[in-house]
Amino acid sequence: MLPHLDAAYNFARYLTRNPDDAADVVQEASIRAFRFFGGFKGGSVRTWLLTIVRNTAYTWMATHRRGSVVASVEDYGIERPLEAFAAVPWERLPDDPETRLLLAEDRAALMDVIDRLAPEFREVLVLREIEELSYREIAEVTSVPVGTVMSRLARARRQVQENWRRRVALEGGGR
Repeated sequence: MLPHLDAAYNFARYLTRNPDDAADVVQEASIRAFRFFGGFKGGSVRTWLLTIVRNTAYTWMATHRRGSVVASVEDYGIERPLEAFAAVPWERLPDDPETRLLLAEDRAALMDVIDRLAPEFREVLVLREIEELSYREIAEVTSVPVGTVMSRLARARRQVQENWRRRVALEGGGR
């Protein structure tokens, strides 16, 4: 499980939209995983752990943030590719401070766009584009059919693109 804790935290961060809450969720999920490790029936430990993180996150948010978890898909309405998700190690970034600042601003803006997605869209997008899970693994984590995963992913990508374009237009055309 230890090699997958970064993925667990990252996923929890996107689900909860708060780094402190994500840490609490991962801690609780880890305790649950250790407690129920005997029930693990083989397969991908990463997928199993992310399933526990997902369930723990939704339970935690329902308890600690009444009313903020449940959101209808209809409640949420890139010129740049989704490879902007890729976390480029700091040492591989250009030495130019201005370029680093612009990249940091773009990442923050993209995180904001992703945070605005409905939870069911946000989770499939993060699991596919950031954690690089297969459609089958995402279906396993989210307990929905593969076709639903594909549909949600397509809608999430479209919403990210639309919201990114809207953001760029509001900022006066972007860079």
